[in-house]
Amino acid sequence: MSEITIKDIAKLCGVGVSTVSRALNNHPDINPETKEMILQVIKENGFVPNNSARNLKRVEANSVAVLVKGITNPFFTDMIEVIEAEIEKRGYSMVLHHVESREDEVDVALELVKEKRLRGIIFLGGEFAHSEEKLRLLSVPFVFSTAGTQPEKLNEKIYSSISVDDKTESSKVVNFLFDIGHKDIAIITAKSEDRSVGKLRLDGYREAYMQHGRKVEENLICALHEGEQYEQFSMENGYVVTKELLARGTKFTAIFAISDVLAIGACRALREAGIRVPQDVSVIGYDGIALGDYYNPRLTTLKQPTKDMALATANLLFDVMTGKKAHQHLVFPGELIIRESTKAVNG
Repeated sequence: MSEITIKDIAKLCGVGVSTVSRALNNHPDINPETKEMILQVIKENGFVPNNSARNLKRVEANSVAVLVKGITNPFFTDMIEVIEAEIEKRGYSMVLHHVESREDEVDVALELVKEKRLRGIIFLGGEFAHSEEKLRLLSVPFVFSTAGTQPEKLNEKIYSSISVDDKTESSKVVNFLFDIGHKDIAIITAKSEDRSVGKLRLDGYREAYMQHGRKVEENLICALHEGEQYEQFSMENGYVVTKELLARGTKFTAIFAISDVLAIGACRALREAGIRVPQDVSVIGYDGIALGDYYNPRLTTLKQPTKDMALATANLLFDVMTGKKAHQHLVFPGELIIRESTKAVNG
């Protein structure tokens, strides 16, 4: 059997070669859980890291970094798989980097560019607005993917983006709930001052209320917890925020959660409170992750075309890197998937 290499360890762990190197060298810039997992895989496979630094240097000369904000969200799983396959198909290696919720992804990218010889950068998740001055500091081509469309347009010639129209698609979700008879609709979303897709989806929620001539009840807007205790887009966050909503005593017949994992957490909190989904309260998510189709009840959701978006993200980055195309901003349509977690109401 051939000797196992650092690249083999990276594949087994589902991370980039540079991440394995950081684990081996006890680098502080690595998630502790990721480091523990990598070291365990190394131990199980008897890997001896001879010349790992030299191997890493060779690989990094042809690397594309993928910075993921919200890496625990299963929404990104399929996207990362497609992007990695496209990167490797072109003879490059992928450096996968987890951006903490409290970190600015562009600041993280600037540090990575200093440390490594990157050829390009893909941002998955994160904020939809950054200063042009900061973006111009990045010396390699980059694409913002699934970070939302930017309302206040900067110089679009300095970066590319791939997204759905989060505001429009969220308005579609809430209008669907109005159309089946719901009038008091709660939303689990990011804080209003946030600059992520949560803000755009909250804007779509407000727009739908306005279109129906109704006033938004502010007690129905449930802001996600942030910080070290909670991953922003997680089942736990959806669960905790829904319990807080129930404690307010505000009347509602439906919950729109701005991601499927939040919706699943909300369903658990409702069930523990003796509230049936969808008989008593309808719940609708956003993203269209596979888990939602296997949850009970099967989750109604706004599905994003993740694989198509991931393929477009990789192709666009390489087209810009090779000079085949100028920067572009592509917007994909979402699809409302109606399943078992929503129900029409009368009156």
